[in-house]
Amino acid sequence: MLSTCIEIFFARILDVSINTFRTMIMLKKKSIITPILAFCEVFVWFIAARKALNTEINSILIPICYSLGYASGTIIGSFLSRKFIKNVNSIEVTTKANNYKLIKYLRKEGYAVSVIALKNPYESKKDLLIIDVKSKLTNEVVKLIKSLDKDAFIVVKDTRLVYQGYIK
Repeated sequence: MLSTCIEIFFARILDVSINTFRTMIMLKKKSIITPILAFCEVFVWFIAARKALNTEINSILIPICYSLGYASGTIIGSFLSRKFIKNVNSIEVTTKANNYKLIKYLRKEGYAVSVIALKNPYESKKDLLIIDVKSKLTNEVVKLIKSLDKDAFIVVKDTRLVYQGYIK
């Protein structure tokens, strides 16, 4: 019984990890590899489901291992996606107008910063800063912004495609 539970558990980890990774690749429009991953995913899922449903064992451990494999596969697939799929994030910062200290410091650190003046007749003038960075640098840039302007409104967006420009 234990070997059946372990087989089901690891098969589910494999198929769900592939599923999560495949989904992230599809979202990034890298569709050449997705049919291959889809085939592998369903093949492994079929084996795991057949093993779980056709066993003579009437133990609660079978659905528990099946479910734990699914949950673990989601975690592992997410980790693989972050590790192997290079993302670019767009950080939008609404700050007080002419926040030269923040702009100059970000540029000095090597980040390309676009500045757009915002107009609202009901509030003081503000600027919108747009900074595109590789996803692994996002937290570092957000901490930097917060340290220089604690009142800044920050929005981080996943950017699908970037053409030309400069990204640190």
